[in-house]
Order: sequence, then C-alpha cells, then structure tokens
Amino acid sequence: MSQHLLMIEDDTRLAEMVSQYLGQSGFTVSHAADARTGLEALQTATPELVILDLMLPDMDGLEVCRRIRALPGQLAQLPVLMLTAKGDPMDRIIGLEIGADDYLPKPFEPRELLARVRAVLRRRVPGSPAGTQLRFGSLEIDRDARTVSVAGKPCDLTSYQFDLLCALAERAGRVLTRDQIMEAVRGRELDAFDRSIDVHMGRIRAAIEVDAKDPKRILTVRGVGYVFARQQD
Repeated sequence: MSQHLLMIEDDTRLAEMVSQYLGQSGFTVSHAADARTGLEALQTATPELVILDLMLPDMDGLEVCRRIRALPGQLAQLPVLMLTAKGDPMDRIIGLEIGADDYLPKPFEPRELLARVRAVLRRRVPGSPAGTQLRFGSLEIDRDARTVSVAGKPCDLTSYQFDLLCALAERAGRVLTRDQIMEAVRGRELDAFDRSIDVHMGRIRAAIEVDAKDPKRILTVRGVGYVFARQQD
C-alpha cells in the first residue's frame, strides 16, 4: 500500500513535479496550494508526512507548523519536512525550533527530497532493539509507543527529537559526535556548517531536564559532541 504525503506548496508546477516523481517511488501525494486548504485536509485524511513550504500566500509556513504541533492527539506528531529558501539558515533554525523534523533548501534535487522523505518515515517505524522501554531515574522512554515522560509527566517531542533522544539513550555513557548522532537517526553525515542538531538538543533538554541551562541528562562534551548520562535522578 502506498504511503500518503501532503504537500502544502503554492508553486503548482513544483507540486506537480514532486507528486509525479514521488509517485514513481510508491507514494501518493495530495497537494494543497495554501495553508488554509492544507490544514483543512489534515482534518479529513491523515498523511504519513507533511511537506511544507515556508512561503505561502495566506500564512507563514512557520505558523502552519506551529498549528500542526497544536493539533489534538497523534496529528500533533505528524512529521514535517520544511522547504526553505536557499541560503537562509535562520528560517531553518526557527523551523526546527518550532517542531519541523527536517528541512530542505530550494532549489533541490528530487532525489534528495525522496531520500529525506524516506529517512523521516523510517524513523517512525518501530524496530528497536530488545526491550521497548528505557528508564533512567524518573525519565522513561517507550520506544514502541514513541513516548517520553519524566516522573509520569509526558514530554512534548517531535518524531525526529524522539529519535535523537533514543540514539543517545541507547548509547548511554558513550560520547557521540554530531556526525555519529546524525548517522544513527538520519543515515547521512552532518554538513560542515549544519548545527541544526544543536537546536534539537536544546528542545530536548527543555522537555526532559529540570533545568535546561544546567543539564544533567544530556551533557555537552566541548569540541566533540554529546553524551547521555548513565546515572540520573
């Protein structure tokens, strides 16, 4: 069965090209030419992933992403791949901060879009090593349910942030470089000037740490990367 994607993009020609290309790879792509239509579409059919353009005629793509993350239930966890203007890293950082799972600057190669879509969708498929739950003190990670809680209180993480946390927690006590973390969750090395992972780490810390400015669970190893502490509260 083909996987359903929703593309919210005002460039009809681009949307048709993407729909045709992804269709050849087994995906079914619905297209919404503006934010209102895209958000309405989410109420009638839930896609596997949303491809969201940053610049839309009726609403900023960042606001659309915020509204998706505010939807009830599982809709709020929908993976969002944001299309951003080339050479504008600030938009990418803001997009990641408000909950986008990945980004792709325009113009892009269709093959890269396909690779990014597949990578994001792979992260949603359960397939964890033995043992579905990881517990570190009051922190509990359920890999099958894809939920995180601290002292029984649910933590709000995107699909990508959940996978980043799992990649670290499954290797607790081991210092990982940014490249190693990205390779574990995305299957590709980090670009030389890509610091999006730091943005995500900040969001994860805000969700799971008592004090995100003085983290005890995810520690920064200056000049190397991150380590997930074995011993916690």
